[in-house]
Amino acid sequence: MANGPRVLIVESRFYEDISDHLAAGAVNALSEAGVGYKRVFVPGIMEIPPVIRYAIRAMELRATDYRYSGYVVLGCAIKGATDHYEHVCREAISGVQALAVQYSLALGNGILTCQTRQQAEERARVDGDYDVGGRAAKACLRLLEVKREVGL
Repeated sequence: MANGPRVLIVESRFYEDISDHLAAGAVNALSEAGVGYKRVFVPGIMEIPPVIRYAIRAMELRATDYRYSGYVVLGCAIKGATDHYEHVCREAISGVQALAVQYSLALGNGILTCQTRQQAEERARVDGDYDVGGRAAKACLRLLEVKREVGL
């Protein structure tokens, strides 16, 4: 859809198999809605907020022809033996939320923060009860509708 909404999917690839499932759900939801998208890959969830800011800055500077109506962030952190997990999760989620609020972004958050790999796999699967990637894309789409409803 060249003239319709376009969404940037920022996808952490630290757990590639889980990310593949999250992305499949997001792509399915966006495609079903007829919304175009571009996927950008980053190593981990900590790199997600800067990429969103890069995209915003590129639009501000008119350095790109791409204009994104919304954003979907995907990734996973699984608790380990140290407190690194808590720091990474807090900073990544806070960073994404701060950008969404500061720039009035329609943003669907599909970052999993799980105690075990099994929990992450269950939540990421498209054919499971959760489909977090699909839900994140649908949240983004709903926020795009709300922005229109309130006049943005």
